[in-house]
Amino acid sequence: MAYTVKVQSIFPVTHNVHCIRLEKPENFTFVPGQATEVSVNKPGWEDEKRPFTFTGLSSDPYLEFTIKSYHDHDGVTKQIGLLQVEDELIIDEPWGTIEYKGEGYFIAGGAGITPFMAILRQLHKDGRLGNNTLFFSNKTAADIIYEQELKAHLGDKAVFVLTQPVEGSGLPKNYLDESFLKRHVERFDRHFYVCGPDPMIQQINDILVRNGADPQAVVFEQ
Repeated sequence: MAYTVKVQSIFPVTHNVHCIRLEKPENFTFVPGQATEVSVNKPGWEDEKRPFTFTGLSSDPYLEFTIKSYHDHDGVTKQIGLLQVEDELIIDEPWGTIEYKGEGYFIAGGAGITPFMAILRQLHKDGRLGNNTLFFSNKTAADIIYEQELKAHLGDKAVFVLTQPVEGSGLPKNYLDESFLKRHVERFDRHFYVCGPDPMIQQINDILVRNGADPQAVVFEQ
């Protein structure tokens, strides 16, 4: 079933990422970590669907997405970046494979943080963040999505890694490679949640399994 919903608000999160809040259809629910197919309700774009993850909570009175726009090519994300309040999106029923199964490590690259936001926000709301740890890789500090919120919720368990740091960022250059994970993961027999570009997901999953992680305990988008 498809729903046509109006944009209620749009605000910047980073220089190329926006938070978009939409009308919420009656009785529409989802599980943190789930996504839906989204298209823009404009001539020629109605059937150009792309998957985006809900970053708000199912209990919110609106639906929220956090979307990175690419303005160098005329695609769906560019169109979404041009949206204004009262414009419409078309969304489908929720689906998804990233499901919270217990405490562990969240490993994200860039916009790969988005499937984790609803999970972490729900855990925070329920007082169940516990010992969950986040490793979050970005090119520069300007690219970090929801940095202050993640720091506020996770404290020193939010570990930020920059691959192209600028002077004065306060964060050293680093990569989420095997050396980093072996230094920072205390136990590989915990749950792991991995999201980012496909090559990163494959590389991280290989490292985790090689170091003793149970493949059934590694959760990632498929």
